[in-house]
Amino acid sequence: MLYLDNSSTTNILPEVKDTMLTYLTEEFGNPSSKYYSIAENAHSAIEYSREMVALLIGCQKDEVFFTSGATESNNMILKGIADFYQEQNNHIITTKVEHPAILETCKYLEAKGFEITYLDVDSFGRIDIQNFKEILSKNPPLLVSIIWGNNEIGSLNPISEIAEICDSHNVFFHTDATQVIGKLETNINFEPGINFLSGSAHKLHGPKGSGFVIIRKDALGLPIKLTPLLHGGGQEKDYRSGTHSVHNIVGLGKAAEIANNKLKDNIDNLLKLENELKNILSTQFGEQIIFNNDISNKIPGLLSVQFKGVNNEVLVKNLANDIALSTGSACSSSKPSHVLEACGYPIDQIRSTIRFSLSPYNEVSELKIFERL
Repeated sequence: MLYLDNSSTTNILPEVKDTMLTYLTEEFGNPSSKYYSIAENAHSAIEYSREMVALLIGCQKDEVFFTSGATESNNMILKGIADFYQEQNNHIITTKVEHPAILETCKYLEAKGFEITYLDVDSFGRIDIQNFKEILSKNPPLLVSIIWGNNEIGSLNPISEIAEICDSHNVFFHTDATQVIGKLETNINFEPGINFLSGSAHKLHGPKGSGFVIIRKDALGLPIKLTPLLHGGGQEKDYRSGTHSVHNIVGLGKAAEIANNKLKDNIDNLLKLENELKNILSTQFGEQIIFNNDISNKIPGLLSVQFKGVNNEVLVKNLANDIALSTGSACSSSKPSHVLEACGYPIDQIRSTIRFSLSPYNEVSELKIFERL
């Protein structure tokens, strides 16, 4: 089967699996224990993984904190900042096209009395910077959370510009970067306005159940304070208590190391594969299809395609034995796309849209399957 649902999850690379097995079977110690070798080795492996994530993101090693995935990271930041600073400000700005992990958390906070502004987006799912500036100036928020690269149509928000605006207004800024990590060059050392960033291992050929959050330092050089989502033994400098899932963390670290070492090649491969797939689909289906993407400013390897007059669920089911595709986010697959709806697409076009998400490990020859459809 040709797997083209990599925005949903990716296969674990053999090197990642082998690294994980070592910490499941041989080096199984608890990294919070002391003195004996398998505990110290587990601790060292976690710190090496922290360094690998930092190199991939372009941040400091001590700004990386491990979680169970981007959903937890997003909840941790939004709820943690909201709770810690609620007496100072209860306004949060986000967008209508965020991942459900952001939108559902915002709904939860709204029910708790927080004021949430959901920014409109253009036809490609990007915010209007001028509108954002006006809203931020009229009603300065405590926190802004805006997705870096959209998980359904791949559009990139102008993160550097947004971060600079937030920084100039002394507003916390968080970005869900889950879909761009390992597919774009990132270096947030040069982005002081990005205070928090979320990501997941399983989007870059690492294991499910492992993720990270970047928490930057304040003007005094201290990590920004927030209320922990999980209380307990004080792991991860009290930000995220709970015994470390060492095998998952080292899997994330190995995946990050590989992604960083192969970043340029992976981006080139994704662009080559994307162009080949576009050409094949255009040749095979002609005017029957419409590309929803802004091809010039998007995550490489992600295509959102309308098949006119075809129900997307039926198409995905009919192709399931040969090709793995999706209608959009795996976390909201039972509903019509809220992303395309916010972008202004009518329901008939939403229900005819398929997402193709490539891996740099796909082969051009595999895409020939579409020529036989």
